[in-house]
Amino acid sequence: MRLPAWLAQHLAALRALLVFTVLLGLAYPLLFVGVGRIPGLSDKASGSMVTAGSTLIGQSFGDDPRYFQSRPSAGDHDPTATGASNLGPESVVDTLGEDGSPSLLTQVCTRSLAVGKLEGVDGSRPYCTADGVGAVLAVFHADGFTGPVTRVVSVNQTATPFQTTYQGVRVEPAIPGEDYRALGGVITPIRGTAPANPVVPADAVTASGSGLDPHISPAYASLQVPRVARERGLPEDRVRELIDEHTTGRALGFMGEPGVNVLELNLALDGA
Repeated sequence: MRLPAWLAQHLAALRALLVFTVLLGLAYPLLFVGVGRIPGLSDKASGSMVTAGSTLIGQSFGDDPRYFQSRPSAGDHDPTATGASNLGPESVVDTLGEDGSPSLLTQVCTRSLAVGKLEGVDGSRPYCTADGVGAVLAVFHADGFTGPVTRVVSVNQTATPFQTTYQGVRVEPAIPGEDYRALGGVITPIRGTAPANPVVPADAVTASGSGLDPHISPAYASLQVPRVARERGLPEDRVRELIDEHTTGRALGFMGEPGVNVLELNLALDGA
């Protein structure tokens, strides 16, 4: 007996649902579980868990001077809050006041000073003030964007500005809540006298896209060697050997940059 068209369509849809449920809900996941058990992939598939955490996820070491420190994290190394700050190169003006937030430039400046203090090196870098905020001025001209300078404001400082004058005009501190760009000020970062190549590497002051990068650059690891060796009573050469042992090269020999797995390195230090 021929089934009604509507019933035949519903039965065909039901069969398709059952087939795709088996294929995509059971067979497909089981296939990848099996692939994850292949030697060489099992560590990554299982999360590479160790007693102290996972070697695939960056974590904080609490500024303990005995340990190598990870790069910054926009989510405070919380795996459930992975993500970036979404701040880009144009983020140079802080939001001042009780509910304010620092710009990306000020975050970089603050971190650089903190790393410099921890490692006993010069933490200064271009476009940063001595007190660790973005060295940025709002410059007002008589004719909008041109003409003589009539007013200058240090937009990221509410107290003493990082420089007293600009082109002969006294620099004012900022007033919280004022939008100097909207008032006609030209936002002007000031390079300052910091070296073009800062002592503190870029990955020491910037977070990764995920906020959970488990690696740091060999340059940042090398910067931390004197402190770690001193705190642990180890020769610096021995600490550098451990860095070399836990440094991975470029993917396929040409993609990306070498990296040092911080957790593995710290575990090796504990073992040493």
